[in-house]
Amino acid sequence: MEPRLDYGKALPEGLRAVNALDHYATNCGLEAPLRELIRLRASQINGCPYCIDMHTKDARTGGESEQRLYNLAIWHETPYYTERERAALALTEAVTLIATERVSDEVYAEAKRHFSDDELVKLLINISMINVWNRFAITFRDEPGSYEPQHAATKRGVVTA
Repeated sequence: MEPRLDYGKALPEGLRAVNALDHYATNCGLEAPLRELIRLRASQINGCPYCIDMHTKDARTGGESEQRLYNLAIWHETPYYTERERAALALTEAVTLIATERVSDEVYAEAKRHFSDDELVKLLINISMINVWNRFAITFRDEPGSYEPQHAATKRGVVTA
């Protein structure tokens, strides 16, 4: 499939605002491995090829194990995730599928058990942010495979913006 639109060029000021929230989400203090699991799981649910490629690469270069990446779609059935990660993944699924499922009291209570109030807000910002990016990438057909992780590029001496 061909990309439809370079949305960053079409509306740079709009993308600056989206990028500002993304920057906050990335730097809010939630642990990086957890953020990548959230981003990858929401992208799997939404069927976003570009974001799945991106967040698999970012998780891998961040040290995530292949076993956990391969089993993320069936995390309920595997022993590879902590209770805190499970609570975050359950909330990610509920928020991503909010139109059909809503966020149940059980899912919220489990998240509340593992995250402080400010962490819950940070978690929701991260979940919401990846859902925003999924909608951009799917609608405008960002090309999967074109993303290269910044940490990998930096290791090779390539300067990234």
